[in-house]
Formats: sequence, structure tokens, C-alpha cells
Amino acid sequence: MPLFDPNRLGFLQNRLLKNALVRRVVRNSGYLFSATSISAGISMLQSILAARMLGVSGFGILGAITMFTSVVNRFASFRMSELVIKYVSHFSETGDRPRAAAVFKAAALVEMLASLGAFGLVWLLAPLGATYLTKDPGTASWFVVYGLILLANLIAESSTGLLQIFDRFRRMAGLGIASSLFTLAAIGLIYWWGGGFLGILLAYLLGKVVGSLGLTIAALIEADRRWGRGWWRVSLNLLRGQGRELAHFAVSTNLSASLSLITKDSELLWVSLLRNPLETGYYKLALSLANMVELPISPLPQATYPELAREVARRNWGNVRYMLRQGSLLAGGYSLAASIGLLLLGREVIRILYTPEYLPAYPALLILLAGYLVANTFYWHRTALLAVGHPDYPTKVNLGLAVFKVGGILLLVPRIGYLACAALLSASYVFGVSLSVNKFRWALSRQEQILAGQVRIDSAGSIGK
Repeated sequence: MPLFDPNRLGFLQNRLLKNALVRRVVRNSGYLFSATSISAGISMLQSILAARMLGVSGFGILGAITMFTSVVNRFASFRMSELVIKYVSHFSETGDRPRAAAVFKAAALVEMLASLGAFGLVWLLAPLGATYLTKDPGTASWFVVYGLILLANLIAESSTGLLQIFDRFRRMAGLGIASSLFTLAAIGLIYWWGGGFLGILLAYLLGKVVGSLGLTIAALIEADRRWGRGWWRVSLNLLRGQGRELAHFAVSTNLSASLSLITKDSELLWVSLLRNPLETGYYKLALSLANMVELPISPLPQATYPELAREVARRNWGNVRYMLRQGSLLAGGYSLAASIGLLLLGREVIRILYTPEYLPAYPALLILLAGYLVANTFYWHRTALLAVGHPDYPTKVNLGLAVFKVGGILLLVPRIGYLACAALLSASYVFGVSLSVNKFRWALSRQEQILAGQVRIDSAGSIGK
């Protein structure tokens, strides 16, 4: 029997896609998958040009500056895309368009204030970042320059959520590709002209601005189309009855996101703080290559969450279970194949594309792949808990992981270096994802039991009549 039997492949494809809900998720994620795959290739070209131009230490400084701004932004934000998806989707399903518009308006206003506050934090903390992260006080102005992206990001999170709800994934995909191409073109010109560090930083900044403004404009157009041109005049008093619930959801997701900054989203900052720009450069490359495994999977939570929210609202628990099972099969299969590819070819990829001076990144890459494989396979572990009404649980998990991670970082990274950081990140993925998946399985089983009990009661009532 041939290794790739067409009949067997056809059977597997039909089995995976026989459910209309799964087909819709695959279609929507397909738009983002195509865009993300193209963007991943473009990002790799950007990374190669920047790494060759800046050298290992300069590449590490670039990573510290960009991640510093990202961490401050995520610390100040309230993950408004998730709030918009959950509540705009709910009110849209019930036909309450005014409240749906009010949720989007409230989310956008809160996000605007958070973005302005985040830029203020970057401005204030830039001297400390330059002194302790890049080890060069003269780079403080570079932190502020890149921080300007936060002003373009005023309502980007809320906009992303709205576009996802109304299945505008193709539009989002196009904007993502346009942003990546713009950045690549700018970096290519700077590389050709022999520009320096500031030129590379500005190229990344302008590319992000193009993407953020594009999302915002697209979302505002969609809001006009769905709710009419005067939607923004809707009174927030419509949400008075849901105010506490909305605030609780926003605060819970923000706390979870803030804790995840410690557990997995501030890696380069820890290495920069406790080691040096050289090791930061090695680790930045390892993370970039590991992200090649994650990037094609990253659209799946975005495409899955709106569908999950709708199916949970309809109490279609069978669809929820089926969709997540099939999604894990797709994501896990791809991630395993990609990880094996990097295991076999990663060293040569680094040597040929990035030059041999970056080869110390390879061991860190191998360590990271173990954690990424688990996280990718169960990509839905967080959004599924949000959909079934457990926004607090990821926060509790991240709190425990944060204590473990910080202790490990302070104990091991000063002695061992960036390899210890990679090992701690992989471990946090494995333990955190496992806990969240088990919690969701328990919550889903409980909801199914409740539904089964109600069906039995209704059946008994019908028989009695």
C-alpha cells in the first residue's frame, strides 16, 4: 500500500470537514492561515535582513525594544477583542442591535484610554528600559519612537473582535499581508541603502501602523453597515444591567493577560535584564523560528472563538466538543510535522540564512518546540474556558505559573542563561495548557449533564400531559 493513499486521504478529509460548523471554522481560519503563512514567510525575510544588518547584539536590542512596547501595551489593555466577541455576538444572536453597538462603543472607549495610558508608560519607563535592558542609556529615545505604535493601536483590539464576529476574515487577512509587505519593502530599502538601527526600527513601526489603522477603518465601516451611521450615538446606559458582568469579564481577562506576560510573553526582557544583548539575540532568533510553527495555528483561536460563543449560547454542546476535537487533530498533526522538520533542518537553516554566528540559537529552538507542540495542539484551551463562562480560571493558572516562572528565572537564568528561559517557557506551556484543558473538559461535561437532565424533565412533562 502506498504511503500516501489518495482514498485514505480523501476519507480523512471528509471526516474532518463533514460538520458544517467545522467547515466554517476551517474556511475562516483558512483566510487567516493563508495570510499568516504568507506573513510568516515575509517575517522570516524581514528577520534575516535585520539579523544580518544588525549582528547578534543589535538584533537582541531590537527584540528588547519591540517586546518592551508590546508588554506595556498588553499590561494596560483589557483584551477588548474577546469582550467584543462574547457580548456583541450574544446581543446579535438575540436581535438586540442597540446593545450590541453599545458594547462595541464601550469597548472602543476603554481601549482608547488604555492605549493612551500605555504610551505614557512607555515614555516614562524608556530611560529604565534603556539602562537595564539594552544596557545603553542612549537608546531611551528608541523606546519612545517605537512606542508610537500604541497611538495607532487606539481601538485595534475592539476592531479585530468586531471583524471576527461578522466573518470578515478575508479582509483581516488582506490587511495582515499588506502590513507585512510594507514592512518588508521598508527593511529591504534600508538594507539596500546601508541604513542603521533606527531605520530598521522605523520600518517595523510603520508596518505596524499600516496594519492597525487598516483594521480600525475596516471595523468602523462594518459597524456603519451593521448598525447604521449613527451607531456611535447609542447610549451606554443600555448596558447598565450588564455593567458589572462586563467589567468582571474585562478585568479577569486583563489579569490573565498580565500574568501571561510573566509566564510566556516577556521572554526577551528577562534575558536582556539578567544576561546581555548577545544572548538576547540568540534567544530572539530561537523564538522567531519556533514561531514559524505557531504562526499557521495562531488564526485558529480567532476563527474558533466566535463560533464557540455562538454554539455555547445555543447550548449545542455536541458541536462544541466535535469542533475542538477536529481542530486539535489538524493543529497537532501540522505542529508535529513542522517540529520534526526544524529538528532535522534547523541548524542548517540558521547557518545558511542567518550566518554561523547565530548557531547557538539552535539548542534553545529544540527546547521551545516541545512546549509549542502542546500549546498548538490545544490552541483553544483559553478561549474555550471564556466561552463556557470561566474567565477566572486562566487567571488562576497564570498566577501559579507566574510564581513558578519568576522563581525559576531568578534562580536559573543568571547562572545558565537563555537556555534556562527556553526550558521554563516550554514547561509553563505544558503544565498551563494541561490544567486548562482538564478544567474545560469538566465544565463541558457538567453542562451536558445539565442539558440531559432538562431534556428528561421536559420529556416526563410531555408524557404526563
